[in-house]
Amino acid sequence: MGKLTEENRNYWTKLDSDIGDGDHGINLSIGFRAIKKYMDETDLSNTDIKGFLKKVGMTLLGKVGGASGPLYGTLFMKMASPLTEETEVTSEQLAEMIIQGIEGIESRGKATVGEKTMVDALEPGKQVLAENKATITTETLNEFEVKMQEGAESTIPMVAKKGRALRLGDRAIGYKDPGAESSQMLLKVLADHLSQKIS
Repeated sequence: MGKLTEENRNYWTKLDSDIGDGDHGINLSIGFRAIKKYMDETDLSNTDIKGFLKKVGMTLLGKVGGASGPLYGTLFMKMASPLTEETEVTSEQLAEMIIQGIEGIESRGKATVGEKTMVDALEPGKQVLAENKATITTETLNEFEVKMQEGAESTIPMVAKKGRALRLGDRAIGYKDPGAESSQMLLKVLADHLSQKIS
């Protein structure tokens, strides 16, 4: 995810410049650089997944400015919720982790589909996982990615009802929500990794 963040830092910042503060990509880059530093300096061989995800979430909460820090921090911390001391998880467990992470974002941001936020991308993906979590296949993951991508695209014609873009009214129409785009791209990394494991 750190590599993706660096590669798309300017792209996400441009999206945010159109309708927000213009710092979305920069903030995420700062957060994921801090996570990489932690990983480089820490022996993770004895770290369980729950503990690692909680550390990632707390790092994002502390390092990422604006609304993104609390939302992305919540994503990873809630992903840790279903776990105990596992050092490996099944595809079905990861699906449940992602579902709970997305639900955490929805609860924290108090957003619903149609308000021009990351929820527009994440909720359709969550529904795919929820409907198929008993048996996760590569087809399920492909649909998960497609639905999130479509959800991000769906924000373009929307009037914003949350966040900084709210103040723009109709002027936000025609621009993609930066959080919707970054979140679907970052969760696609998880889905692609899992797809390689089960293919």
